[in-house]
Amino acid sequence: MAVSAIPIFSMLRTKMQWHQERQRVLAENVSNADTPRFRPRDLASLKLDDRTAQAQGAAASGGLTLATTAPGHIGGAGGAGTASAFPENRRGNYEVRPAGNAVNLEDEMMKVAANQMDYQAATTLYSRSLGLLKTAIGKR
Repeated sequence: MAVSAIPIFSMLRTKMQWHQERQRVLAENVSNADTPRFRPRDLASLKLDDRTAQAQGAAASGGLTLATTAPGHIGGAGGAGTASAFPENRRGNYEVRPAGNAVNLEDEMMKVAANQMDYQAATTLYSRSLGLLKTAIGKR
């Protein structure tokens, strides 16, 4: 069986490719920060399969909760989706400068940093999973 046939490896590889493509798009936004009438672009979030989407929907709606394993533990207010407890910025339009450019460098650099951290997490998980396979077959 090829490593690429194992679902976790194919999903991680797809995730890493998505992050590489997003990095390219974000870098293009930054490089066109002074181009008149340029609008920044971003990739749609990656959905790996229906089970992932269902799990994200359950977390956002409060379907998943934190487990309290001892009576002294404090229960979580927002469940597993605590990140969704903060209001989302639903502003559709960006500020446009007099030249017509809508790129905000601070926002783009925040997206680049978050993208880099997510990519590093995926590569770490990929390499650790490969290490587990090597250990399992006795090659380590």
